[in-house]
Amino acid sequence: MSTAGHAGGRSTDLCLTAEMMVQELGWDDDVDEDLRRRIEDILGGALVDDNFGERVDAVLLWWRSGDGDLTDELITARTALSGTGFVWLMTPKPARAEHVDPAEVIEAADLAGLHVTSRSDRRDWLGTRLTQSSPPAPRARSSSARQPARW
Repeated sequence: MSTAGHAGGRSTDLCLTAEMMVQELGWDDDVDEDLRRRIEDILGGALVDDNFGERVDAVLLWWRSGDGDLTDELITARTALSGTGFVWLMTPKPARAEHVDPAEVIEAADLAGLHVTSRSDRRDWLGTRLTQSSPPAPRARSSSARQPARW
């Protein structure tokens, strides 16, 4: 998640392309709004929220040490993914309150059937890209149309 630009609706540093469906979990007023806008620009549309109900290409998960059980949340994120989908886990940097230890991220990812494939950082957040070790179990399809995330 470097500051490199994107061209033609593609961002190589985020592994996102135009028309991908990206679900956002863990949003709060402390998230990196510049990153969110950048992702929406790449996608050509809004991020979807946790009520979307269909498979997504990626999950953007904002996570802080006080948010609960990371393994449970990663399992939830994984069940939302398409077979080739991935998670961008965003955690506060070490100097910030509610920092998450990298060892906890690795352990939770492993227990959730995910693997760390790359890391990058923003001003206040560390990004960890997690990929699936095997495709997730089937998820019920919803007939609902794409709904933008509501805050």
